[in-house]
Amino acid sequence: MTKILFIGGTGLISNACTRYAAQNGLDLTVLNRGESGRYPMPSGVQVLHGDVHDRKALTSLLHGQNFDVVVDWIGFEPADVEQNLQLFNGRVGQFVFISSASVYQKPPRHYLVGEDTPLENPYNNYSRNKIACENALWDAMINHGFPVTIVRPSSTYGQGQVPVLLNSWQAPYTIVDRIRKGKPIIIPGDGTSLWVPTWNEDFAAGFMPLLGDERAIGQAYHITSDEVLAWDQVYDQLADAAGVSLNGVHIAADFIVEILPDEKGSLHGDRSHSMVFDNRKIKQIVPGFACSVSWAEGMRRCVAWFDAENSRRQVDEGHNSRIEAVLARYTRA
Repeated sequence: MTKILFIGGTGLISNACTRYAAQNGLDLTVLNRGESGRYPMPSGVQVLHGDVHDRKALTSLLHGQNFDVVVDWIGFEPADVEQNLQLFNGRVGQFVFISSASVYQKPPRHYLVGEDTPLENPYNNYSRNKIACENALWDAMINHGFPVTIVRPSSTYGQGQVPVLLNSWQAPYTIVDRIRKGKPIIIPGDGTSLWVPTWNEDFAAGFMPLLGDERAIGQAYHITSDEVLAWDQVYDQLADAAGVSLNGVHIAADFIVEILPDEKGSLHGDRSHSMVFDNRKIKQIVPGFACSVSWAEGMRRCVAWFDAENSRRQVDEGHNSRIEAVLARYTRA
């Protein structure tokens, strides 16, 4: 049986893959700090507790252990890659790095994004760091034979998360609360840009079969839904799931960034642009892969999850204040 190690494994995407492994009887070990957070660890998964940023402690913790597959869910900077190269070189059959589809060229110069689309994002530091990580791993493969696979998720979500523009990441119910109260909802641009949200369990169904497959070594893949929505549709279907009509306001991304400069990476560096992904490559290696959860269904599940417990319906008033500042300036303009 393939022996798998997840570095991380309790996040939005990784936990769906952890559940997949548990449900399918895979030999999975998860390395984390022992904090389950919003997504608890399923039974049947082995856990190692350790700080991934403490190299000495990590070396001791992993001493004498080899893995067929290591998946790094929480590598964000080249220093993280360098540590993993030192820890796992010669001790792993396949090293899978979770990058991001935000690394692709911005603004895009072709309507359809493939894995060979240039990696170039001048607006988003997170994306540039992911590109640097990828480059370091490709260099290690070319020069030292390190067995790399790169995976680039895009806007993957699940219960407890609503990945729309200008929402609170820490309190995702905030956008649902605003919609239900009839408050204005900012839709950057004119609402016609195209976007592709992907349910996390659908991502897991495409991702997990890559692990231990030698054909995936030396390759990069994105794994997304084939459902393409305009942002107006994204927000309208969210409002439908919330049971009310949308009070949407279109505001240019440039105007928003002038007031909220920290949103530049998310807007100019990612979601303001139409992004449609060509999934033929992942389907060649995972035959029959197809996403089964539409955005409308995913939002119904998310809203139902929030509504099931009062404690889940947290509202980020600080975020609301930021949104109201943009709306006030827009009204004056």
